[in-house]
Amino acid sequence: MPTLTFEDIADTLRTARSQGTPIAAPTETWPDLDVSAAFEVQKINVAHAIADGDRLVGYKLGNIAKVMQAAFGLDQPDYGHLLASTFAYEGTTLEREKFIEPFVELEPAFVLRKHLRGPNITVADAIDAIEFALPAIEIIDSRVKDWAIGLPDTLADNGSTGAVLLGGTPRRVTDLNLRDTRGVLRFNDREVIAGSTGYILGNPLAAVAWLVNRVAEYGVEFEPGQVILPGSCLQAVPMNEAGRWSGTFEGWGTIEFDVSIAAKN
Repeated sequence: MPTLTFEDIADTLRTARSQGTPIAAPTETWPDLDVSAAFEVQKINVAHAIADGDRLVGYKLGNIAKVMQAAFGLDQPDYGHLLASTFAYEGTTLEREKFIEPFVELEPAFVLRKHLRGPNITVADAIDAIEFALPAIEIIDSRVKDWAIGLPDTLADNGSTGAVLLGGTPRRVTDLNLRDTRGVLRFNDREVIAGSTGYILGNPLAAVAWLVNRVAEYGVEFEPGQVILPGSCLQAVPMNEAGRWSGTFEGWGTIEFDVSIAAKN
């Protein structure tokens, strides 16, 4: 059994990302990898990215909905850093070849106007700190082969983040019913799946408070202007065909993007 070395695990995951080639789950190669160690691996790769010119722009919570945990064989949420390099513009075309095994998620996004740091952050604190909310698409993409992940594996892989797109209809949270807003994903104008923001820990504002408190033990503080993704309101859908994706929160807004697939020689 190889000696547990955080730098080795981080390097293996970086290589998988850059080459687009999946690896065995880190916990298979390093069975002693636990949740705390996995988050340290995550931070190493975030630091590498920032040293190379990237920028930390927020944080994400994943697999908070029970349908997502069931789909990926997890029993707890994961969480990760959001880097500017992973953000794409709404209405643009994403190349399928730049991902390994991507899935599309629809979720709200929140932009902060105040600092947030746990522990003991309440939903009221989260509401007070949020400047506005907007519809978002997250494309999750694991560097682990066949998504055969446990919690330490996805944490080491920065919450399996692939790409993030933010919509153009910002709203104050006081103008939204985040307890029960229907969200719908469509592909080529066909409804694929629907869900409710209520699936996100009762409401996504509660998920924000949960995330702030969870990462407080690692010394993480959320800063004004940062983006917070609280998790998907519906089960993620594979992104394997060329076409147009559309995500809509009823009474709020829609976000769209296209996927292209290169022709094989």
